[in-house]
Amino acid sequence: MIGLISATAAGAAARDRLAAAWSTRARVYDGSGGDAVRRAFAECDQVVCFLATGAVVRLIAPLLGDKASDPGVVCVDEAGRFAVSLVGGHGGGANELAHEVGELLGAEPVVTTATDSVGVPGLDMLGFPVEGDVAGVSRAMLDGEPIALEADFQWPLPALPSNVGSPELEAVPTRPALRDDCPQQYRYRISLTDRVLEAAERQVVLRPPSLVVGVGASKGAPVDEVLGLVQDALRDAGLSVKSVAEFATVDAKAGEPGIVGAAERLGVPVVTYGAEELAGVEVPNPSEAPLAAVGTPSVSEAAALAGGGELLVPKRKSVRADGQPAMATCAVVRRVARGRLAVVGLGPGARDLLTPRAKAELRRASVLVGLDQYVDQIRDLLRPGTRVLESGLGAEEERARTAVAEARRGQAVALIGSGDAGVYAMASPALAEASDDIDVIGVPGVTAALAAAAILGAPLGHDHVSISLSDLHTPWEVIERRVRAAAEADIVVTFYNPRSRGRDWQLPKALAILGEHREPTTPVGVVRNASRPDESSRLTTLSGLDPATVDMMTVVTVGNTATREIAGRMVTPRGYRWQEEAK
Repeated sequence: MIGLISATAAGAAARDRLAAAWSTRARVYDGSGGDAVRRAFAECDQVVCFLATGAVVRLIAPLLGDKASDPGVVCVDEAGRFAVSLVGGHGGGANELAHEVGELLGAEPVVTTATDSVGVPGLDMLGFPVEGDVAGVSRAMLDGEPIALEADFQWPLPALPSNVGSPELEAVPTRPALRDDCPQQYRYRISLTDRVLEAAERQVVLRPPSLVVGVGASKGAPVDEVLGLVQDALRDAGLSVKSVAEFATVDAKAGEPGIVGAAERLGVPVVTYGAEELAGVEVPNPSEAPLAAVGTPSVSEAAALAGGGELLVPKRKSVRADGQPAMATCAVVRRVARGRLAVVGLGPGARDLLTPRAKAELRRASVLVGLDQYVDQIRDLLRPGTRVLESGLGAEEERARTAVAEARRGQAVALIGSGDAGVYAMASPALAEASDDIDVIGVPGVTAALAAAAILGAPLGHDHVSISLSDLHTPWEVIERRVRAAAEADIVVTFYNPRSRGRDWQLPKALAILGEHREPTTPVGVVRNASRPDESSRLTTLSGLDPATVDMMTVVTVGNTATREIAGRMVTPRGYRWQEEAK
C-alpha cells in the first residue's frame, strides 16, 4: 500500500491525481503532517509526501529503523516539478516510485542512489537474495576497482561494468577458500552460487533461484515434518535455502496442507505435474508405493526433474521422532538456467515514441544484437558493460541466430528492430530459430505505418493492410496477387519498401492494379522518415503520385473508395451509422 500525504490545497490536488490512478494500491492520510506521516510510515510499504523535503526528513528521522524494512519515501514539491527519492531507494522501491510519480504528474524524478545515477545495476536490485558487503563492493564497482565475478553455473544477469569479471574468471567455481586462489588484482568478489557460503570481507554472494525441491507426502503429513525434511536435505548437501525457487509435486497433492504450508513458510510457489507426465520421467529411485497411491513410480524425484536439470539430492525420506513410518519425501534438482530473449521494437525513430517497456528491456539486457544503425539510435540507453553485437544490412539471419545462441548460453539478450519487431523485422526469423529452451518476450513498438498514418490524419480508420513490395524474400507473383486481392476488397493499403534504386518498377505496377478498382482522385499519403528530424509528408492522389519521388525510407498509403481529403488531412470514414444519418 502507498500512503499519500499533503498539507496544502495544491498538494492535495496532485495527491488526488495519484489516488485516482492508484485506486487499489493507495490510501490518503488526512490530519496533521506529523501524525499522517507517522501512521503512513507504520502502515504502508511506500509513502509519497507533498511536503518540503526538510520537513519530511525531520518527521521520519525518529521512525527510521532498517533499510531492509523501512518503507520507501518520495517527496514531491507542491508545484509538481520534482519527485525526490528520499529514503529506501532500492529496498523500499523509492527510486522506481519516483519515476512512476514523475510519469503520472509530469514531474522530474530525482534519484541520487549512486548506482542508479550512473546506470549501473544495484547488487541488491537483481531480484536475488544477496549477502555480504553490498555497499563496499558496489562502491568498488563504481570506482572502477577490479572485481572478480565467480559463478558455479551460468545464470542470466544484467550488464555489469567492464571492471567486473574477466574471461578467465567468468566460469570459475565459487569456493569457500577462494581468497587464496583469486588473482591478486581482484580485491573484491561477486559470487553467484546456490551453495552454502559465508561471505568474506569485500565479497557479495548472490543467490539465484536455481533449486527445485520435489516433494511427496502422505495425506495429513505435518507441515513441520515436510519443512524439516527439506531444510535437513539442503543443509546436508551444502545448499542454501535462499536459492529454492519452487516446490514441485504431483497434481493429486496440489492441496496437501503439509506441502502447501512448508512452501508458504519458505515463500515459494508449489508447481504440480500430472501423474502420467511424472511417470515418463526417468529417476534413480522408483517405488511401487507412489505408483499405487497416485499413479507414478516417483513423485519427489520425478517432480524435481520434470523441468530438467541436475539431481543434487536423490530421494530422501523424513525421519519421525516417534518411530512411525515417514510421511514425506524430497529430492533437490539444480535447474538449468533459461536464457531470456527480448525481441524489442524501437518504434519509427523518435525517442518519445520508444515505449517505456522497450527502454526497460534495453536496460535489462546483458547482450544487445541489432542492425548497426538501429544500435546507434539507442546506444545511450544501454547499461555500462552491455555487450553489443551489431552488423549491417543483409545480415538478418546471422543476427537472429546470434541472438538465440546467446540466449541459449543463459544470457539476457535484447534483439532490436525498427517499428514493431514483429512487422517486417526480426521477431519472425528469431522465433523460427528459437525453441522452448529459452524464454522469449515480445516488446511491441509503433510501426512506420502507424506513425505515417498519424502524420497524414486518419487514413486507417477502416479495414487496412500492409504489403511489402520488396521481392527479395517474396516472389513478385505472390506480392501481385496480394495487391490485387486488396484492390478488389476495397481495403486501404500501406506499402512498405516501395522503391529502391535497383527495384523501381514494382510501385508503378502496384498502383496500376489499385487503379483498376479505384478512382484516379483516390487520396494517397506519402511520408518519408516518419517521426525523425528530416520527416517529410505530402498528400496526393492515385494518378498524381510520381513513383520517382519515393524511396526505401518512404511509406505510401493508398485510400479506399471512401477515403477523403478533409481540411488537408487524409481520412477514411469508420462508417458509423450516426455519421451517415447526420449527412
